[in-house]
Amino acid sequence: MTTPAGSGAGFGNVSWWGLSPALDLQAESPPVDSDLRGDAEPRTPELDVLLLGSVDGRHLLRTLARAALWPRRRLHFYVLENNLEAVARHILIFSLALEEPEKMGLQERSETFLEVWGNALLRPQVAAFVRAQAKRLVHLVPEPDRLAEQLPWLSLGALKFRERDALEAVFRFWAGGEKGPEAFPMSRLWDSRLRHYLGSRYDARRGVSDWDLHMKLHDRGARVIHTREFRRWRDTGVAFELRDSSAYHMPNRTLASGRLLSHHGERVAARGYWGDIATGPFVAFGIEADDDSLLRTSNGQPVKTAGEITQHNVTELFREVAAWGRPRTAQGNPEQVHQDQDGRPERAALAPEFFTVHFLPLGSAQTLHHKSCYKERFQLLYVACGMVHLLSPDLGATVAPGGRLVVELARYLVDLRQEQLQGFASRVEELARAAGFTLLPQARPLETFARFHKAPDSTCGTGSAVDSMTPLPDVPTPPLEDLSQALEGGTPPPEPLKRPPESPALPTESDSTTRESEPCPHL
Repeated sequence: MTTPAGSGAGFGNVSWWGLSPALDLQAESPPVDSDLRGDAEPRTPELDVLLLGSVDGRHLLRTLARAALWPRRRLHFYVLENNLEAVARHILIFSLALEEPEKMGLQERSETFLEVWGNALLRPQVAAFVRAQAKRLVHLVPEPDRLAEQLPWLSLGALKFRERDALEAVFRFWAGGEKGPEAFPMSRLWDSRLRHYLGSRYDARRGVSDWDLHMKLHDRGARVIHTREFRRWRDTGVAFELRDSSAYHMPNRTLASGRLLSHHGERVAARGYWGDIATGPFVAFGIEADDDSLLRTSNGQPVKTAGEITQHNVTELFREVAAWGRPRTAQGNPEQVHQDQDGRPERAALAPEFFTVHFLPLGSAQTLHHKSCYKERFQLLYVACGMVHLLSPDLGATVAPGGRLVVELARYLVDLRQEQLQGFASRVEELARAAGFTLLPQARPLETFARFHKAPDSTCGTGSAVDSMTPLPDVPTPPLEDLSQALEGGTPPPEPLKRPPESPALPTESDSTTRESEPCPHL
């Protein structure tokens, strides 16, 4: 058996890292309304951003790190994922990024982030850090008061009761509730997935790896990814080898997820690794840099590898977040001035109360517009390539007139051929147009992102407009089971299992049980 090119199977059906460089969301959003500055009572303008499938928090971290470049805004990030393990990783990553410098130094924090975020195997001390943080979060999730006190930037109030319980179960698994390496044998799971993906090409996997890197990723702009680091990741799942290779032998439990499989005609729950084994985590932070010297070439070859660029970029992100994330009382009175006499932003600490990460219920993308507090609420909507099938007039109704839409394209999906990439971009434009958006003039169809805006007098299209569009055949995109069928006009199959099978049973309340009595966040 050989997996055909263009199948999209290498991406898997769970996304753990982004397939595009990190964005500054303030740069993508409409400018601050100047009328607010003339109010009798000065107030801080707000930016509400809805992100579908951002998975690794890279856009949020870069936005916070570059907040000093923009007029002060109160930032509200609304994050919607398709599995609770991704929500748990968001929380862990942000807890790490916002850790007090006195507790963990900058270099240690950056290295820990890279391993937890992008490596299938961890060093023992990093695995111990994950367990310690998971034990802490297990006790915080069911106690809203303690959660608000210790993690003031986090809001779980919109989640369903059953989702909170499942989230707690995920943290319990990370904390080592099930002992021993056999609870999640990552090396065996990685190799099994690789064998299934490559089929008869498995014995020639080094040649397949070189072909995918040089003929696809390099041709599409990711030339800094080195052959050696890409081969190592394909073989072992270790993308960032910051120490001796023998130090990496503990399974990274944060990459575990559950799924329903067919066994002897029955559907059974199984935990495994169902993520990307084709592209890798190098694209998010490793192919672009503010410092041009990192992208320098010598004799036509990049001087720095993607891993080195990633480490530099993440370290600088954490440095900026630490500088802007400290409480204002620790910065001194001069830091309380937000703008100078010419209206330029000065350095002022971005205290936790000036940004909040709100997690929305799984599968709520098509129902948000039913709540008045979300209708025409967001100035910016971000949709990852694995969630494009959710882009609809209903979702477009949550974006304010004059708002922006950014869609991640499938440029760095190595499984897809060039004609499939073009078809995907065309389909994205059709879906965005039906949802009430217009392509920005400077945007080109085969860039990493497609950018749109919603006219001030725009009205979203109807469901019939979507149904009448000609489906594009043979454009499979991640996650394979959901999105490829959505693009072809079919009905997506049931959702994969969202929690490990060994976790405690879910409450018996209805799936529709939500905290409807609570007001919308920060209103």
